[in-house]
Amino acid sequence: MSASARSKMKGAPDRPVVPDVVRQHAEQAAFFWAQRDTLMLGDPPDLHVVAGVDRRLEANLDGLRIAGPAAWPFVVAAYKDFPEKGELFLYGWMSIEEDNDRRVAEAIELGRQSTDEARGLVGALAWHKPATIAPFVRDWIGAPDAFKRFLGVSACLGHNANPGQLLARLVRDPDMRVRAASLRLAGKLRRTDLVGELRAALEDGEEQPRFWAAWALTELGSGDLASPRLREAAVNGGPDALTALRAAIKAAPDQDVRSWMGGLLKSPKTAPLAVRGAGMLGDRTLLHWLIHQMRSPALAAAAGGALLELFPESREADLFTTDPGQVDQAFSDHFGDQFARVPFADKVKAWGSATGWLAAS
Repeated sequence: MSASARSKMKGAPDRPVVPDVVRQHAEQAAFFWAQRDTLMLGDPPDLHVVAGVDRRLEANLDGLRIAGPAAWPFVVAAYKDFPEKGELFLYGWMSIEEDNDRRVAEAIELGRQSTDEARGLVGALAWHKPATIAPFVRDWIGAPDAFKRFLGVSACLGHNANPGQLLARLVRDPDMRVRAASLRLAGKLRRTDLVGELRAALEDGEEQPRFWAAWALTELGSGDLASPRLREAAVNGGPDALTALRAAIKAAPDQDVRSWMGGLLKSPKTAPLAVRGAGMLGDRTLLHWLIHQMRSPALAAAAGGALLELFPESREADLFTTDPGQVDQAFSDHFGDQFARVPFADKVKAWGSATGWLAAS
């Protein structure tokens, strides 16, 4: 069934609304989703804070649900005034919520023009329930339009939905973004029937499909094939560097991983990667060593991330600052105006002694 035939287009008249209230709901919903998305990129993310943002986001979305079609002028105005990921989320979410084909088509075009992989639109698909977006996804995932296929696969990623036999074709899609998302989905779903396609994708001509093929193989227990690609991706940096590092640690035996990380420590360029990776080993006896790394401005942020991963409870202990100058002048000189969250090594040491973890190590 086509999207136009499927759409109910409720056609109810606009409900009486208080403009300032609806405008605030629209602006706050866009803001809270953008904040949520940024928080989820944290290293590691504070899921307790994210849950609080989610509650406020949903409260504002409820306000827009109540306003119904009367909210559209405010949704459109929000995007025109500030065409960023939060506003795209709002536009996409509202168009799907209202089951409005015209607005969905507009959201797709706005997503196509975005410079950040349409994060807001993908986020809107993830926020809605699977049953709500399923009709759209069925239309998109086999569409001639590569961007629609990308949205369809991204929606499956957001909901752990299995597109069945179609995934075997999508991992070989002509479009790079579709291939990358499909390879990632194959790993997330543990599609062992696609191991051959994943191995072939290790030789893909584009970096993103190669990386996600390696990541997926690791998820399927074939890390021996993927390890070189993952280590390369981790060392080269980029937005997926930590994901690559985590997968590289998972892909090889512990002794081999520790030897590799020891080599990384020898270079100032890669030492922060090794320090951050220490937190992914699950070894809490490394606390004393991490405290030592915290005293180096170049390694402090990585050591802080490792601490939070190994000891999530430390997040509540007031051990960090976002003003490196509070540590000492060397930290201020190193970070300059750059935002950084760094731990106080002495506070961490006192906390570790009080909780018994330093004595245990």
